[in-house]
Amino acid sequence: MKLSAIIPTGNEEHNIVNAIKSVDFADEIIIVDSFSKDNTIKLATKLADTILQREYINSASQKNWAIPQAKFEWIFLIDADERVPLDLKEEILEVLSSENNFSGFWIKRQNYFMGKKIRFSGWRGDKVIRLFKRDKCKYEEKNVHAEIISDGKIGMLKNKLIHNTFTSKEAYIDKLRRYARWQAKDYDRITNKITVYHTKVKPIIRFIKHYFLQLGILDGYVGFIISFYQAKAVKMRYDYLIKFRNEK
Repeated sequence: MKLSAIIPTGNEEHNIVNAIKSVDFADEIIIVDSFSKDNTIKLATKLADTILQREYINSASQKNWAIPQAKFEWIFLIDADERVPLDLKEEILEVLSSENNFSGFWIKRQNYFMGKKIRFSGWRGDKVIRLFKRDKCKYEEKNVHAEIISDGKIGMLKNKLIHNTFTSKEAYIDKLRRYARWQAKDYDRITNKITVYHTKVKPIIRFIKHYFLQLGILDGYVGFIISFYQAKAVKMRYDYLIKFRNEK
């Protein structure tokens, strides 16, 4: 079975070359770019087979637009800050060369934050569906944290995808702020009146969950940062939701 690799990008000049080289075993490499203002396209053009550009709405929309344009039945989708180690590459090629009745596969991720390997902090069981059949799978229509939905059976690969999340606290909080703004629209449908419970209690609960229950304390300083900023993200989500409702 031949494989199409898809890499969504947006100002990823610091990542794109290594991301493309990471999937050089694919038979087709597609970049779907949201009009990067840096050298992403210039660098990608030398290595990728196809460059597509589309205005960014959200991650799910961008990926769903790109998937049907792949030539081959099997899709492998990675973000620009992810890398495929040799053991995962070999496993993917083995899956493609054998008979199976799956429509897609979960792949676990080993996350790194500020250069440190994260063992706990709520990221321990992180997994994503990234190897899947083009005509059997698509992303659910959500602004944030959309996952693949499939009308077929989903399996699990053994080896992990490397995910280099953020190199600084500033980059992390910037992304959480963007996600909180987008999530506010998703939560508008499922949230009634916003109370102190949403803006004060839930952030505290989120910190306790990541730092103590999910053992972020064992990840040291970065575990504290992840837990603290996750709590901030909860508060930001409801602050944005309040603002969103006031502007209606």
